[in-house]
Amino acid sequence: MDDLSEFLKSRRARLRPEEVGLRDYGRTRRVAGLRREELARLAGVSIAHYTRLEQGKGDGVSDEILDAVGAALRLDADELVYLHRIARRPPRCAAGAPAVPASVSHLLRSFVLTPALVVGRHTQIVGWNALAVAVFGGFPALPEERRTLSHLLFADPHLRELHGDGWERVAREHVAHVRVLLGRYHGDPGLMAHIDEMRGLSADFARLWAEHPVAQMRSRVYALRHPVVGELTLHGELITLPDAPSCYGLDLFAAEPGSASEAALRRLGGL
Repeated sequence: MDDLSEFLKSRRARLRPEEVGLRDYGRTRRVAGLRREELARLAGVSIAHYTRLEQGKGDGVSDEILDAVGAALRLDADELVYLHRIARRPPRCAAGAPAVPASVSHLLRSFVLTPALVVGRHTQIVGWNALAVAVFGGFPALPEERRTLSHLLFADPHLRELHGDGWERVAREHVAHVRVLLGRYHGDPGLMAHIDEMRGLSADFARLWAEHPVAQMRSRVYALRHPVVGELTLHGELITLPDAPSCYGLDLFAAEPGSASEAALRRLGGL
């Protein structure tokens, strides 16, 4: 995957001359969106310099040039961070499976009304509490290589049914988050292999990946249709963990205090 080249082309293709103050003289355009020379002019860089960047050759490019290109492409904050990360030489990645710190394991067990997951850098579910299993199904029984958020969302009918009409939004948010992971852990062979596998496994994942969404996972609300307790509204929060253990984050889900969803979580916890 040439992430830098594909990303720049996708963002250039979504812009139209009239949107960025350029005149379109009505000639037939051979490319979707802006031409390379138009984008280079907007960014204030030479066409040769921009072409080299779009060919995936980002080594040695200054932060200022990347910022200028990002501004010309009208990137949002998450997309600009992603551009900076994929333009740099990939750092050396730690090998081996993620290890869940003992302190995080203690936290997982302490959550009584909060389904909680520990996720790795390519969406592996490497830690969980009992309530997470009660809400999201029997993922611990899956083979380790398929025990990922990506596999659950795109290859598990239970998760599609659980999210119902909200599945498409959740799936898009997940793919956008995987792009953020790709920027943060650029060059991680495990993450790149996971993305390639998912593109081959799921037509929906491949479709969304081709759209190049990029967005940091933030607070979100899930409206679930649970087979045991019925409607369940959970507020999700992903807390980023330090890089040292190679785990990406702690994913927590909470119901509004005093709500029917909180009562449903108490029922599930009792089961």
